[in-house]
Amino acid sequence: MRTHAQKVRFAIFIIITTLTLIGLLAVVTSQRFLKKKDIYYIAYENVSVSGLEIGSPVKYLGLRIGTVEDIRIDPEHVNRIILKVAVNRGTPIKADSRADLVNVGITGLKMVEIRGGTEKTPLLKPGEYIPAGTSITEQITGKAEVIANKIELLLNNLNAFTANGKLDRLLVMADHVSRTFQNIDLVVTENRANLAATLEWTNRVGSKLDSVAEQLNQTVAAINAIVAGDTLHEILAGAQEISRKLKKANILQLIDGLGELVQRTNNILSRVDYDLARGSESFNRSMSKLDEALTNLMETSELINQDPSILIRGTKFKNAPDKILEK
Repeated sequence: MRTHAQKVRFAIFIIITTLTLIGLLAVVTSQRFLKKKDIYYIAYENVSVSGLEIGSPVKYLGLRIGTVEDIRIDPEHVNRIILKVAVNRGTPIKADSRADLVNVGITGLKMVEIRGGTEKTPLLKPGEYIPAGTSITEQITGKAEVIANKIELLLNNLNAFTANGKLDRLLVMADHVSRTFQNIDLVVTENRANLAATLEWTNRVGSKLDSVAEQLNQTVAAINAIVAGDTLHEILAGAQEISRKLKKANILQLIDGLGELVQRTNNILSRVDYDLARGSESFNRSMSKLDEALTNLMETSELINQDPSILIRGTKFKNAPDKILEK
């Protein structure tokens, strides 16, 4: 059986424990409820806030800055939902920021995510409306609707493509394409050797073209070297010097000298022609006399042949060559 002293100590323990718990609760609640907050409002129109509750977190680029204090319907616009959010005092929220509704994991709950904002945009004052963004669910739903519309359009096009015997035409075309590829494969197989020879010839031609190109490059390099060197400049300088001298020369004197040279040449040619004519006449007379002498010699030879004694007796000839020569 407990004594009076034990009961007193137990009561004191209970009282101290209760006071301690009350103090801890007071400290926790004072840090949470007594902390100064900035109040902002967010208005969503025609956007479902399903999964969003009072006390849901409010984050700024992933950092928790406050909670949702109240959710209510705008009495003046029944399709509009107004959120009251409390964020830490001094949180910089820009006027071009956007408040999006995002899912919290796979629980189906939602929270408010504030994003965006530029440096030059002014800050929102407490009590003002943060521009509403979009809901991930609405984005997914919109994309799903777009995808569904595209699938429906694709199916309609496919139905129209396969209707009224078009599928049979497609099959016939596929059959023709298959046969064409088979024929091509057959041609390639039968002419494999020719193709290989053609490719080899092409490679040889390519190598020759490479060598020709290299020679052309060498020629161009040589021409460039000549152009860049002093030879061409010397030739041009010499041509300029000749042109300069020709300009300074007396062209009229040169023409007169050439005329005089032509006249002398004509005179020399005339004399040569005259000498040739005289020589030709003398040559003709000499040839005539030589012809007569040969004729007499032949006659004498015939006479001696007929009568060798003439060499001893002697004879007289008419028109003897000596007498003709004396004349």
